[in-house]
Amino acid sequence: MIKRLLFLLILIALVIILYFNPNFETIAAGIAILLFGMILLEEGFKVFTRGPLQNFLKKATDKLYKSITAGAFVTTLMQSSSLVSVITISFISAGLISLSGGIGLIFGANIGSTTTAWLVAGFGLKIKISSMAMPMIIFGLIFSFQKSSALKGIGNVLAGLGFFFLGIFFMKEGFDVFSTQIDLTQYAVSGYLGVLIYTVIGIIITIVLQSSAASLVLVLTALAAGQIEYENALAIAIGANVGTTITAVLGSLKSNIAGKRLAGAHLIFNIITGFVALAFIYPLSKFVDYFSALVNISQTDYTLKLALFHTTFNIIGVVIMIPFIKKLESFLIKFFKEKIVKDIDEPKYLNEAVLKFPDATISALVKETKYLYKNAVFEIVSHALNIHREDIISDIKINKIIKKSTRNFNIDIDKLYYKKFKNIYGEILRFATTAQNDLKLTKKHNKSITDIKISNRKMVEIIKDVRELNKNLTMSLTLDNKYLLSEYNDFRKKITQVLRVIYLFRTEEETEKYAEKLEELKTKAKENIRQSNKSIDKLIRKNLITAEMASSLFNDYSNVNDINKKLIEVAELLYGNKDSLFENSEDKNNI
Repeated sequence: MIKRLLFLLILIALVIILYFNPNFETIAAGIAILLFGMILLEEGFKVFTRGPLQNFLKKATDKLYKSITAGAFVTTLMQSSSLVSVITISFISAGLISLSGGIGLIFGANIGSTTTAWLVAGFGLKIKISSMAMPMIIFGLIFSFQKSSALKGIGNVLAGLGFFFLGIFFMKEGFDVFSTQIDLTQYAVSGYLGVLIYTVIGIIITIVLQSSAASLVLVLTALAAGQIEYENALAIAIGANVGTTITAVLGSLKSNIAGKRLAGAHLIFNIITGFVALAFIYPLSKFVDYFSALVNISQTDYTLKLALFHTTFNIIGVVIMIPFIKKLESFLIKFFKEKIVKDIDEPKYLNEAVLKFPDATISALVKETKYLYKNAVFEIVSHALNIHREDIISDIKINKIIKKSTRNFNIDIDKLYYKKFKNIYGEILRFATTAQNDLKLTKKHNKSITDIKISNRKMVEIIKDVRELNKNLTMSLTLDNKYLLSEYNDFRKKITQVLRVIYLFRTEEETEKYAEKLEELKTKAKENIRQSNKSIDKLIRKNLITAEMASSLFNDYSNVNDINKKLIEVAELLYGNKDSLFENSEDKNNI
């Protein structure tokens, strides 16, 4: 509601300004073209955020200095701190990177975003960039109509840069025309009062434009046209830094807990940096003058000096915050508390934030599937056998477990399926299908998602098979036939053995040893499906079991081997794949 009202007020104000001052049209058009260019740039670079870039960001967050450097480098390359923020939120949500690593990326992105000012001040305002903008737009549009996603991405980047430069040209032209009729410098305010007033103006401009980069370009073009005092421009730059965090906070209101924490870190960092810059604006200004003289920047080249000031106070902010990152992380985790105990049928890892990037989506899907396999399926199968999970994962010999587990658990498998499995299974399928439809996936990504869907389908089949087994197992406890009971105990033993080996396979370090054991058990299960059970034949010949019992035993003999085969196949898909996407979601020793 607030955002809609703000949007309406902005539209009304813009109409009034354009009506009473048509000369402002060129500046407004320049801002609009520049913002459109930034949108195209972001869309273009999204094509290249898959694969190498995502892997680079994941690997670059294990050390703080690496995550800050990576954030600065990627933002400089893509000219979009918002895209870096989206990737970071997605990766934190999927558990691919830690919160502290994400904070490092955001700190680095703040430094990287200052390169926009350098690009505009050092290049965009020094030459007639409209002559370069037009060819970029032409070739960009030609590339964007190609079928290849890579060529489309290149096209959007070229067109985005073209519109970006064209926007700067129109803004500069607009201010030049504007200055012949109105001198905005007459509204300049000196001293700390002026600093505070223009800082607020910088915040408002950034909130309206939804981009600190666009605010800085506006200030730089006004400064180049002599429409704003240098001191006031410095204050607006500080305000733009603070204003961009307010837009981030507004954007995070509907995001998941990772988004809120990251927006909180961004807000705290920029507010502290803003306060420091405001408190020391005059000493910092003198430092910029001194450093400018050292690197041969003219004393009157206020646009380059503003770019230097912007970079300087952002670097100082990062240096101040580095010692407190761990404390900041702890504070954010305590302040933005996640719902620790989720409902039993509620997904634990799936949220809309992860659906923006393939790696994050696959990691979340794998984790959710593993959770379902370890908890719901493991529990349903073991309880269907009237055996406690604790006994299966213990060191107690399997024969001893079967011998002591004589009590009927009287479980309702259908009820457990609907309570613990069905809803999460549905969400996994929805996320997997959405990813395959909406995201541009590589063959490798598609195969991973297909494996996840196969794993979940097999788990459903396991539950259905074990439901039938449980009915006949329960019957064997009531018929007082030791031969029938012995056969069903043998069935229980086979499945328990598979469950134990799977547990060891996913929790122990010597995975190869248990992988070989699983392969042997799977081969044996496949062979058993094709063979008749000689012991059952013998019981029939000696009239030790009835025809009805024999029928149940033959059906369950096939059922048990099928259950074992599928249990092993799912374990191999989830834990046997050494692909990096699966490795990132490993959570061993978590029962």
